[in-house]
Amino acid sequence: MNGDENWTGGFYELCLVLGAADDDNVDRALRSLWRAVGVQGCHVRRADGTGFAAVELGVAALHAHGHLRGTLTLPSGARVVCGGFLSRYEGLDTLELYLPLGALARVDRRIGGYPFDESSGVESLTWRSTLDRWLADVAIAVYGEVPFHRALIGFEVDEDCGISGDQRYAAVLMPRADGLEYQPANA
Repeated sequence: MNGDENWTGGFYELCLVLGAADDDNVDRALRSLWRAVGVQGCHVRRADGTGFAAVELGVAALHAHGHLRGTLTLPSGARVVCGGFLSRYEGLDTLELYLPLGALARVDRRIGGYPFDESSGVESLTWRSTLDRWLADVAIAVYGEVPFHRALIGFEVDEDCGISGDQRYAAVLMPRADGLEYQPANA
């Protein structure tokens, strides 16, 4: 967790658009998300910048510290650092789980300089599709406990990104009568 190179390059994210601002809902969603993805630990940066300190997982920690960090095991079996934060904007809560690209690139050479190198287009779907599907399954597990408005998966996505059209740079999960519909990224 203390390796600065792990936290470089931007973030690959699962963004859950929860809905109206509600701390109880955020707390339930955060706990469900951490459990579904198998995050180990809950840490925050020390105020003096000398590493990390353990804190209790919950919405109070999000409000107090902004970002929560831990580690998780990818479908490949590799362990990487991860983080989470809450965005509350104009009365809308969005909870995000992020995987730093620096950490991902250390365990999968295909990631390279994504999304800024020559193999960041459709070719990147060779590794992104597996990661996206795994994060979609995590979102489905969370939705079973804490319904949300939609989920987006991709590089530094946000709740306002275009989720329709022929070219989707982010995977999208939308609620339907029978659960969530998964639309994979295709560009």
